[in-house]
Amino acid sequence: MTWGNSMNSTKRVRPEDLQVDQTAKPDWVSGTDLPPIVGDRVHCTGGLADVVKILGKASDGTRILELKLVDIIAPPFFAAASNVLVAPR
Repeated sequence: MTWGNSMNSTKRVRPEDLQVDQTAKPDWVSGTDLPPIVGDRVHCTGGLADVVKILGKASDGTRILELKLVDIIAPPFFAAASNVLVAPR
């Protein structure tokens, strides 16, 4: 087992890769401006996801969301509402 490669790979994540691309869905609204609700479809850094749960507040004052990716088999994960785009209702 080579721990060196896996340890170094985390250092290669760029901060901009952790922020949602606001231009990816120009007609969608920031989760800061339109707080998501359970069942909403959102765009996040991983792609399209559904809001499964709404939890406490993030450090920026927006809610923490539990998200489940739509097109990819992956476990649910968490994101701040400020880091997602919400589909128009």
